[in-house]
Amino acid sequence: MPVLLDLFLTFLKIGAVSFGGGYAMIPMVTEEVVAKGWLTSERVMDFIAVAESTPGPIAINMATFVGATQGGILGALLATLGVVLPAFIIILLVASIIKGLLKYAPVNAFLVGVRPVVMGLIVGTGITLFLTVILGVARIGDGFSFEYKSLIIFGIVAAVSLIYNKLRKKSLSPIIIIVFAALLGMLFYGVIG
Repeated sequence: MPVLLDLFLTFLKIGAVSFGGGYAMIPMVTEEVVAKGWLTSERVMDFIAVAESTPGPIAINMATFVGATQGGILGALLATLGVVLPAFIIILLVASIIKGLLKYAPVNAFLVGVRPVVMGLIVGTGITLFLTVILGVARIGDGFSFEYKSLIIFGIVAAVSLIYNKLRKKSLSPIIIIVFAALLGMLFYGVIG
């Protein structure tokens, strides 16, 4: 199958069966792109960091980045279209009939049942990121290669965010947090100084 068609169909499938937004999609994106040999699991973690640091939804950014690496600009467009199209169609359909559906118990039961799954996917993604970035464990059975610099950066950013929140009674802007963490990363990993 040509790579452009494969990109579109892969991200169409991901967009069609992923519930809960971009963070819930990360495990499926990771599984698909690693299985197809498009990226290594380590490279996926880099892409997640970049996708989270750039404007826009993480799932769309991931699709765009993966598509660009495999098929250039057209690959980026097709992967992005693939991941967005199912949600677009579903939102159009749901928006037109949602008021009528919410009165039915099975619909409410479905929504209540999906919430814990979405939360589990998000928590699982957080744990996977922690294991990979901080402990250096990419697969079960791998040994630990503790990444103390990443843990220190995480601790500093968390502490600064918490202190700011307590002093100012509001959260620090995610943009400031990302820029601050990037500067710490450059400092700790030798790009600055």
